[in-house]
Amino acid sequence: MSTELRRLRNYIGGEFRDAADGRTTEVVNPVTGEAYATAPLSGQADVDAAMAAAAEAFPGWRDTTPAERQKALLKVADAFEERAEELIAAEVENTGKPIGLTRTEEIPPMVDQIRFFAGAARMLEGRSAGEYMEGLTSIVRREPVGVCAQVAPWNYPMMMAVWKFAPAIAAGNTVVLKPSDTTPASTVLLAEILGSVLPRGVFNVICGDRDTGRMMVEHETPAMASITGSVRAGMQVAEAASKDLKRVHLELGGKAPVVVFEDTDIAKAVEDISVAGFFNAGQDCTAATRVLVHESIHDEFVSALAQAAADTKTGLPDDEDVLFGPLNNPHQLKQVEGFIERLPAHARVEAGGKRVGDQGFFYAPTVVSGLKQDDEIIQKEVFGPVITVQTFADEDQAVEYANGVEYALASSVWTKDHSRAMRMSKKLDFGCVWINTHIPLVAEMPHGGFKKSGYGKDLSGYGFEDYTRIKHVMTSLDA
Repeated sequence: MSTELRRLRNYIGGEFRDAADGRTTEVVNPVTGEAYATAPLSGQADVDAAMAAAAEAFPGWRDTTPAERQKALLKVADAFEERAEELIAAEVENTGKPIGLTRTEEIPPMVDQIRFFAGAARMLEGRSAGEYMEGLTSIVRREPVGVCAQVAPWNYPMMMAVWKFAPAIAAGNTVVLKPSDTTPASTVLLAEILGSVLPRGVFNVICGDRDTGRMMVEHETPAMASITGSVRAGMQVAEAASKDLKRVHLELGGKAPVVVFEDTDIAKAVEDISVAGFFNAGQDCTAATRVLVHESIHDEFVSALAQAAADTKTGLPDDEDVLFGPLNNPHQLKQVEGFIERLPAHARVEAGGKRVGDQGFFYAPTVVSGLKQDDEIIQKEVFGPVITVQTFADEDQAVEYANGVEYALASSVWTKDHSRAMRMSKKLDFGCVWINTHIPLVAEMPHGGFKKSGYGKDLSGYGFEDYTRIKHVMTSLDA
């Protein structure tokens, strides 16, 4: 007996609507592997409509005062709290994440981040006005860039949507946001919440696939394109945006090194690193997935890490003992399985290394040791619950190995030696360096990487400024 699928819809100009040509795609629950909803497969007509709505709303929203934008975003944050259980349910259906962890680890930070950017709207900083040429006064204006085309990923559908719309809207821009085609449910609910607060057209959501995202970036209306996704997707966005010189904001892949020195408290480090590596099934660009451990403590560390993996549980969303749920989709499961299947002969699977169950997309917490710097699993992002372990002999080799990948988003150093920690934080070529911890984020501090991890910052005042442009105004004192 078939079950009728729930129908998700685009949100354009304050109205929910189907794709103009009626096309849809099925949305699959990663816990069961079965479809639970359909979402619009938006085409050019839908992109055109969303961009037109955002463009029409922009002048009015641009001209609101910072205090008005702050008030609106604070109402959005309040609504998030009031409707938290609805948001949790939608996100869990999207992703299969544990309900309890979604409630404690995602809702409070999102609310806090929205409130942070609400305050940031009233705290734009700039140079003071002055006479830099006799008889002429210069001032600097910070203005919104315009319509922003934004593409969010499937690993944190709600939170990454917040990271995009909150600074953009706080700065006076209007938004067309596309969720991943595998996780649209919570973003459509966000549209309902924001739509109850913001003027029509300020926030728009269109569902679709990669072609939909390409149409958004190539569209003539947006002044800025922002994406969180793979390196390949980021390169495609940058190339498409270059055709009309759109501003681009990219948060892409990661391969975070976790450098563990011989003076580290092994038990404490293993406890923290295993959580930071396996949380959200390792589907996090900053996940602690690439451990570099001093050769003198290698065996003890690997043994403890393998035991931590064995003790870590994956399972159903309502199981309170579960740290993480399934991988998001069958393609991602196949990708993780492929990395393990292609391991070189010198690699050793210390724990896990296999699918869990025959329903959904679950994969066991996995630890792989005996690896070399040029191995595929060291150089490429797995994006799954897999932690690799290498050894190093001294500080210089640790830096060489840590920096010897194409990603440069996040890293961590584990040592009791303050001077060494400071040296390493200088030498590590990553946008974030944690010391004796890994993965905490706060709204006040920037998040973003170098190299093929992209450019631009999320969170913080820097992330807010990314959604503004600078204008010089000079006036004669003699007029």
